[in-house]
Amino acid sequence: MSFSPANIFYLGVKELWGLLRDPIMLVLIAYSFSISIYVQATGTPETLEKASLAIIDEDLSPLTRQISMAFYPPYFLPPYAESMKGADTGMDRGIYTFSIDFPPNLQRDLLNGRNPSIQLNVDATRMSQAFTGGGYIQTIINNEVSSFLKRYTSQTTLPISLAMRARFNPNLIQAWFSSVVAVINSVTMLSLILTGAALIREREHGTIEHLLVMPITPFEIMVAKIWSMGLVVLAACMFSLLFIVQLAMQVPVAGSVPLFLAGTALNLFACTSLGIFLATFAKTMPQFALLIMLVLLPLQMLSGGMTPRESMPAFVQDIMLAAPTTHFVMLAQGILYRGAGLEGVWPQFLALAIIGSIFFTIALQQFSKRIGSMA
Repeated sequence: MSFSPANIFYLGVKELWGLLRDPIMLVLIAYSFSISIYVQATGTPETLEKASLAIIDEDLSPLTRQISMAFYPPYFLPPYAESMKGADTGMDRGIYTFSIDFPPNLQRDLLNGRNPSIQLNVDATRMSQAFTGGGYIQTIINNEVSSFLKRYTSQTTLPISLAMRARFNPNLIQAWFSSVVAVINSVTMLSLILTGAALIREREHGTIEHLLVMPITPFEIMVAKIWSMGLVVLAACMFSLLFIVQLAMQVPVAGSVPLFLAGTALNLFACTSLGIFLATFAKTMPQFALLIMLVLLPLQMLSGGMTPRESMPAFVQDIMLAAPTTHFVMLAQGILYRGAGLEGVWPQFLALAIIGSIFFTIALQQFSKRIGSMA
């Protein structure tokens, strides 16, 4: 296939000038790689925070008072002493997320060697707090009961203890994980939108007809859009990683940033080709936006960035191997979290190169067909 590097360069520069004259796109790029990254990483509390709790104390013993005093901020709001009816009404109205019912004679039964039960009611509509709060409450009650029993009974120490060490994120800080996932999602979203919008903008402004009468080929037009829009997203990704993730949020990067950017460039090659392919089916920006919604959500949610791939159905795992974001997530996590080198992520580099070549070939065929029908 014959092509002119000069044509590709100048057409790409034309795309960059066109982007500079589009303030909405510029605001979207700036927001997606700055404020959006910070908000997504820090907006969700890392642990249980200020959960409302009602306590129904039917025992009124030193043990139940000790347990009640163990619930304090920032994990829980100060517990409310309620009756059974008041606690049920409060949960029905969404006032309380948790309610604990201490049965009568709890302390006496415990000291006599019986196994009394404590009832915990959870408002499961508050998913994040319900999931983590139940474990927090169980741990607190177990610790307080254990310390209470030490005063009255002998404590047997188990011969084995578990020493847990969390690798790559020793303090289990959610922002370390969420910030990188947000960068990956922004790269995927902007690469699809910018290239597709560039093609539709040509059609809406009527400049695509001007290109058809010039001595340029569909290959040159498509490559120009890919390198120019890909360069913008790559520069924004580098800025976000260096200044938002590392500098502003103090998230450590274990591996090589240039190696990560090289993998990002391969992912951009595939995603920008996919964006042009989608734009060939859409006649207007609203139609293109609907197509983006259908494609973007599976690429982000099923790629392994938000949920481990191992927890997904087997057929979903197999299908998503054809998506570039699946390999990009593995590559990014390997480099940025675990400090992997090229010897550890070369399969993902190879997969991205193959998937990108396939997407590019299909998009070029469809784009050439559309251009030919307009000529």
